[in-house]
Amino acid sequence: MRPTRRTLLTASAAAGMSAAAGAAASPAVAAGPRTGRPPATAQRPTPELRALLREIDPARIEATVRKLVSFGTRHTLSTQDDPVRGIGAARDWIFEELTSYAAASAGRMTVELQSYVQEPAPRIPTATRITNVVATLRGALTPDRVYVVSGHYDSRVTDVMDATSDAPGADDDASGVAVAMELARVMARRRPASTIVFAAVAGEEQGLYGAAHMARLYKEAGADVQAMFTNDIVGSSTADDGDKDPYTIRLFAEGVPSSETPEQAAIRRSVGGENDSPSRQLARFVRDVADNDATAMHVRVIHRRDRYRRGGDHIPFLERGYPAARFTEPAEDFAHQHQDVRVDNGKQYGDLPDFCDFAYTARVAKVNAATLWTLAQAPGTPRDVRILTADLTNSTRLTWVRGPEPDLAGYEIVWRETSAAEWTHVIPAGDVTSYEVDLSKDNVFFGVRAVNRAGLRSPVSFPTPQS
Repeated sequence: MRPTRRTLLTASAAAGMSAAAGAAASPAVAAGPRTGRPPATAQRPTPELRALLREIDPARIEATVRKLVSFGTRHTLSTQDDPVRGIGAARDWIFEELTSYAAASAGRMTVELQSYVQEPAPRIPTATRITNVVATLRGALTPDRVYVVSGHYDSRVTDVMDATSDAPGADDDASGVAVAMELARVMARRRPASTIVFAAVAGEEQGLYGAAHMARLYKEAGADVQAMFTNDIVGSSTADDGDKDPYTIRLFAEGVPSSETPEQAAIRRSVGGENDSPSRQLARFVRDVADNDATAMHVRVIHRRDRYRRGGDHIPFLERGYPAARFTEPAEDFAHQHQDVRVDNGKQYGDLPDFCDFAYTARVAKVNAATLWTLAQAPGTPRDVRILTADLTNSTRLTWVRGPEPDLAGYEIVWRETSAAEWTHVIPAGDVTSYEVDLSKDNVFFGVRAVNRAGLRSPVSFPTPQS
């Protein structure tokens, strides 16, 4: 017997409160706006995940950052054949380091130099070889499903075309590269169900060239990239006024999709889906699995694609229709990024490792690890989710396509008031591909997520109307 509307409202609210109470709370010192309790969709870290997170090593992250700084400059236009200075030396060291991690993977991880020649373009005065260093850890059950994490290893000073001056790039973005590399090291010895890619990309400061090349290759290959995260400027917890916020990471996630077609825009306007893009669902998922005691971090979701007048390596993925988001420290100190190394009036300028907080960056790595590992172990985001609109009724029927995962257990319906930022109610639907809820689709937002036999949940898929 299908429950009544009153029963649904009461029972699902209680279930949502129970799930929230069962989820681990973030540390009280974490800053930023909070709802007072975790979302109803929050997932507790598994023992397996907690063991993985304990292996993330701040000392190794610091060593990686300092090694990258030691190459003097990593400017995209710097020398590529000097063994100790320039972007070529940094590229070769990253490749060798990732290859050493892959040796522990029993063949599951492969490392490649993903190169192409960029013809003259903005900030690229002459044809220049741009190389991404990419480590791919192939999934054991659903290898065609892909999740990407990256940082950019190129650096710059005040003049974006200055390819010779020292450009240490410790925070921007040796810190992000160190996160991706540390995750590769820790995960190489494990067997994820789906494929995880760890990338150090070049050309970001000149115009996102390396990430655009990588995203283009995935698109041309028809790759099923279900999430991409860039870590860009994740090395410091201190703002320009000296305030510290060591337990918060910002996550920038766009609303209106960069790849939206006119037809999709018309649907979005009609149903009010501005806050329910795939990237926003991805951001909610990050909060669900990584804002807890296992990471000791608060994930502050920012409803923007990026900061004002700035852009990161997630954007080329967004432009090609892949869900993507950007991790960035809570408040930047602009004296320590995009600056010549110098002392003015007693103040030190330049992106030096002395201004990094490596314990903080390790916690950022834990947020990434919790997200990527759960994504890879959980079912994929449900496909072709529809909300049927042929008949005018005060109930809602949702349909979707069953996923291919061998350990798939079923699905859950989630919903919230249209004014709510997080999913507030969860309804178990079972192993079905259609479900009717005795609530009006006109009044609330619905979504569908998959569950496997281990109890891990996928990101939510927002339905499109079907008449």
